[in-house]
Amino acid sequence: MTTTPEATITRGTAARPAAGPGLRWSDICSYAELTPERGACAMVDGTQVAVFRTFDGAVYALSNLDPFSGAHVLSRGILGTRDGAPTVASPMYKQVFDLRTGACLDDPRVAVPAFPVRRAGDRVEVALPDEHRQ
Repeated sequence: MTTTPEATITRGTAARPAAGPGLRWSDICSYAELTPERGACAMVDGTQVAVFRTFDGAVYALSNLDPFSGAHVLSRGILGTRDGAPTVASPMYKQVFDLRTGACLDDPRVAVPAFPVRRAGDRVEVALPDEHRQ
């Protein structure tokens, strides 16, 4: 997590697109509205986004679509850690995803999109690359 006076931005590895000129930030909610260790779902440019606030205060955003069940449920998953990585377990079949990258830790062939997320003052914002806008 990178902290600046203006915003807190969470970035992962290459699976998470870098925030750049091709991204538009969308306001999701106030930071205080996100309950620690819980997810929330937001519709951003026609895409369901699961936004998570972890116990340490970090904020992450993934696609809400569980690739194993085909249901939009990841925002209702169980937060945790595995080998130091913040994770969410799908409420359907319990596959675990790295919140930083979207990689499935139970099946390395599978990943969900991870999106840039930041705190701008007391607001949480998410940016989607063009390929995820509908």
